[in-house]
Amino acid sequence: MLAAELAIGAFFLRQPLTFAAAAGLTVGGLLWLGRIRVQVRGDALRVDDATLPVWAIGSVSAVDGPGRRDLLGVNADPMAFVILRSWIPGGVRIDLADPDDPTPYWFVSTRHPERLVAALERAREVTPRP
Repeated sequence: MLAAELAIGAFFLRQPLTFAAAAGLTVGGLLWLGRIRVQVRGDALRVDDATLPVWAIGSVSAVDGPGRRDLLGVNADPMAFVILRSWIPGGVRIDLADPDDPTPYWFVSTRHPERLVAALERAREVTPRP
């Protein structure tokens, strides 16, 4: 649409290169908007702008496509914290051990669930519980 709008007033822009450049910018922008940073840093898990202290984690497990469907389907807990990107089949379920938190678990979509599970397990080993 952007290329068509530009080409209305500027006839020299009515070239396939203009439309290809506009399509590339659109795809790049959508990829940039769809990114979510998932990282274990220090004593906390950070998912975009949400933070979970490692001491509050009870158990961690990798979830595949069918497991994700069961976890987030009809029997899903409405109090769960979910970061879902539908184009990523895997994810990680993080059960919480904090009795003061009403959230039963976090589900985080990630392309590398095994690496996130390993990073969380390492962080849990070195982080003392308060």
